[in-house]
Amino acid sequence: MKEIKQQRYSINDFNNQFPNDDACLEWLKNIRYPDGIHCSKCNKITSHYKVTGRPCYVCDICGHHVYPMAGTILEKSATSIRLWFYAIFIMSNTRCGVSAKELQRQLRVTYKTAWRMFKQIRSMLNEDIMTLLNEVEIDETYVGGKHHGKRGRGSENKTPVFGMTERKGDVIAMVVPDVKSKTIIPAIKEKVLSKSIIYTDEFPTYNQLPRLGYQHKRVHHAQKIYVAGEAHTNTIEGFWSLVKRGISGANHAISAKYLQGYLNAYAFRWNHRSDDSPMFLQMLSRLSSLKV
Repeated sequence: MKEIKQQRYSINDFNNQFPNDDACLEWLKNIRYPDGIHCSKCNKITSHYKVTGRPCYVCDICGHHVYPMAGTILEKSATSIRLWFYAIFIMSNTRCGVSAKELQRQLRVTYKTAWRMFKQIRSMLNEDIMTLLNEVEIDETYVGGKHHGKRGRGSENKTPVFGMTERKGDVIAMVVPDVKSKTIIPAIKEKVLSKSIIYTDEFPTYNQLPRLGYQHKRVHHAQKIYVAGEAHTNTIEGFWSLVKRGISGANHAISAKYLQGYLNAYAFRWNHRSDDSPMFLQMLSRLSSLKV
């Protein structure tokens, strides 16, 4: 797959496209209703006009109100929609992410508001990658919180995380209770198509992969062998490195309770790193998704 250089989106681009709340609301309205707003009272697509001073549009025929922010993470928020857009811009402009504290400083809001925005924006970056195929690298790691201890498998006070990535494709990362076969194998069977080539290290959990119809190739890290022909796990380990650098550099410590949300955000950036559209616009487009 040819690497595509992602377009840049500067602060000047942001200010020009989204100078005020009305411009942000108009953008959200257009992305949520690309074919026009269907009026539930008229039971057809009708012309709507913006209500001055309110985040809604009114049907030109019957006067029914439509609120583009309804059902999204912006619903019932007292924070201006442009500030939400700017928060997304800030969070999109680094590979390793930013902390809620940094968001507080740049937005000039309370930490409580910054944390809520930070958490809500991360929540919309969850992607349900259906399947991986062809060449898939699989690995597990441990992410530490405030407590530092033994590294690698069996680490204390650290959270086990399991990951799968298709070479030159998407990554799936999930918090797991443990790295035993009963936990890991069902996840592989659900997400990786049979007859794919799976690359792992020598961890015994993966011993049964050939019996499940997968081609299984190992690299023996214990013997200081990290690449053996096509066999390596450098891609998934590169993702782990990105996650851990981001957590230690921007967030310092993350509790297990919130770790999955962070993994989703890192995975989203990874999966869309080669898209032509700027990362900010890709993240912003997720606003059209309704809250679960």
